[in-house]
Amino acid sequence: MDIDLPYLLFWAVAVSGLIIITDILFLKSRREKAAVIGLVAEERTSKNEKTSVAQPKLVEYAYSFFPVLLLVFVLRGFVAEPYQIPSESMVPTLEVGDFILVSKYAYGLRMPVLGTKLLDVDQPKRGEMMVFVPPHDPRYFIKRVIGVPGDRIRYASKSLFVNGKRLSYQFVKEFRDPRFGIKVMEYEELLGVVPHLVHKSPGYEPTQEWIVGEGEYLMMGDNRDRSEDSRSWGMASEENIVGKAVAIWLHKDPGWNLPNFSRNKWFEYEESS
Repeated sequence: MDIDLPYLLFWAVAVSGLIIITDILFLKSRREKAAVIGLVAEERTSKNEKTSVAQPKLVEYAYSFFPVLLLVFVLRGFVAEPYQIPSESMVPTLEVGDFILVSKYAYGLRMPVLGTKLLDVDQPKRGEMMVFVPPHDPRYFIKRVIGVPGDRIRYASKSLFVNGKRLSYQFVKEFRDPRFGIKVMEYEELLGVVPHLVHKSPGYEPTQEWIVGEGEYLMMGDNRDRSEDSRSWGMASEENIVGKAVAIWLHKDPGWNLPNFSRNKWFEYEESS
């Protein structure tokens, strides 16, 4: 996620569009006049015959790629964009190598690159997975929305309390992480209306408490002991929201492995009617 593809697409569209406008306004007529003069001098054309004008390669490429670049830019900027999960902060919900689809309009239409909101659609809700830019890093992060504006959130003994009420936790299983040799406990956590799985490890963590301000969101990873989130860098800002994670559409294990569709699924945030 280090490459700012929307930024690159914006400039690719802008440059190719500028080349096309310049050609239409200034260059095309000059080429046509020069071609007519040359053909008349060589007596290879008649008055009623249309002149064929060869475009410079740069102009030809601009005409060819501009529609495609513009379409991709609009789709990625206003509709949906794919991202690959680079870390274990959202395990077990999201694995390293998952490709997720992010709805760019779920929380409102925004100008690509600039991020200016053009239209309100909906607000992030507790339990949803959101892609955003954190206050300390220009890269995109994905975490789960824990607190929305006005919430009082407390994290004590590795349990979440929302507005004074402890979340419901249902034990699922216990296992040992072979990479680190530590014990991991998996729980089903109910935040909102649809439960999700979280991982916790034994050990002390200081109690923290927050009051979520207007235009702010408290974010945490599902892999609670291996996630850099609001517990360390603070709140996510409404101005830096990218979109809502809606599905896993592809998975590729690290290394020389072929992509597969074994983990494809839509994320559920609301109870089925």
